Amino acid sequence: MKKHILDYREKDLEELVKPKFRAKQIYGWIYNKRVESFSSMKNLPKNLIEELDNNFTIYSSKIVSKQLSTDGSIKYLFQLHDNHTVEAVLLLMRDKQYNEDGTIKHLEKFTVCVSSQVGCKVGCAFCLTAKGGFIRDLGAGEIVEQILQIYKDNNIESNRRVNIVYMGMGEPLDNLSNLAQAIKVFSDLDGLNIAPHRQTVSTSGLSAKIDRLAKMDLGINLAISLHAVDDELREQLMPINKAYNIASVIDSVRRFPINLRKKVMFEYLVIKDVNDDLASAKKLVKLLNGIQAKVNLILFNPHEGGEFKRPDLKDVINFQEHLLSKGLICTVRESKGLDISAACGQLREQNLKDQND
Repeated sequence: MKKHILDYREKDLEELVKPKFRAKQIYGWIYNKRVESFSSMKNLPKNLIEELDNNFTIYSSKIVSKQLSTDGSIKYLFQLHDNHTVEAVLLLMRDKQYNEDGTIKHLEKFTVCVSSQVGCKVGCAFCLTAKGGFIRDLGAGEIVEQILQIYKDNNIESNRRVNIVYMGMGEPLDNLSNLAQAIKVFSDLDGLNIAPHRQTVSTSGLSAKIDRLAKMDLGINLAISLHAVDDELREQLMPINKAYNIASVIDSVRRFPINLRKKVMFEYLVIKDVNDDLASAKKLVKLLNGIQAKVNLILFNPHEGGEFKRPDLKDVINFQEHLLSKGLICTVRESKGLDISAACGQLREQNLKDQND
């Protein structure tokens, strides 16, 4: 089987192709000119093109479905080389803005949410991805390719400052080596040049692996999927809590190197009549005491066959106001893609159902 060239940083390619300046040229063709074949790399000698063609592939996946939301978000379903599928989402965070004379004041602002695994081992009760079980890890190139395909599909320039969140299908820290390589590939100056501080790793709280990620000192942002303030409820929602309880997660966060200008994001999925009460808000304040923290309240997105319900907005606002009154930065995540298959894993599940009908 051919190697995925997107697995490699420029400096890695320098070890594989000679003379090594060819690595910079190859990187330029892939990441800036977006070619899909080595034969399109016009300034490479024929023998090198043949060598690359025999040993590497550029794209190993294809877009098989996409859904466009009225808010500008686009959800993608990618079919991988082995016919498994994963999702990624392009989120439009800010529209293009113009000056009075018609010139551009601000370009669009994008965040891309990517997957790190086919399926997931964690098994959260509220997550649709978990229902399909775990199939395999994605290679670094398969993670990188999600961004490249989305860039191509939307004509996003290579030097655009987009934000990446590893928050799609899978638990990123269960695929730590490939995740770390993808982070480095994204940040290569001659590639997409997406700085580590624009990349956020979201984890369900594998405390031992948070410590391993900390030692790598990649300069990325950390987000913790907390969702509950006591172990009993968190174990019901997230079975992983039996192995990594809340105390161990909080301790690992306290050890994590954080830029003084940054904060650790704590994601709190608000579920009606489960964790949306004021008592939970008070416990959360105590739990995060002394941490450079920011809380992101996420309103649960219902999906077919799920037992949980979307919370009332007034309860979410009361929860937020209590946190703010105690000095905690707290935002309510604007729900995007509610008119499409918004819940993670929903588009994949729908596609599998269609194939079996």
